Amino acid sequence: MRYLTEIDPALKNILNLAKEQQDKAYAPYSNFKVGAAVLTQSGEIYLGCNIENASYSLTICAERVALFKAISDGHRDIKAIFVIGPQNEPISPCGACRQVMLELAKDATIYLSNSDMSKIIETNTKDLLPYGFDL
Repeated sequence: MRYLTEIDPALKNILNLAKEQQDKAYAPYSNFKVGAAVLTQSGEIYLGCNIENASYSLTICAERVALFKAISDGHRDIKAIFVIGPQNEPISPCGACRQVMLELAKDATIYLSNSDMSKIIETNTKDLLPYGFDL
């Protein structure tokens, strides 16, 4: 896990797409809007935002929305995941998202950003979830 001092323009563009997804989030209870983008090895980009529900356990995070969209389109070759949240420090995925990332995007590079993209962490699934559950 490391903080990036510079980010490649192509990666910044994908992070901007994730940021745009924040506006699409349905977060009337927490007002904590998150955006995500998934990049496949073939260059396809899948976007997601968090969607809350009054029955909180039915809420789904942006990371899982984007990953599930990619998987449901037949992509099993996830290259990178980009996540941006509304706070001053880079967002930290929840435990459920970490477990899903470990299974569906085991070798992906993960970029975690704060709201203005001034702080970006580059990491991977093993660093996010050491000793994750695996069958």
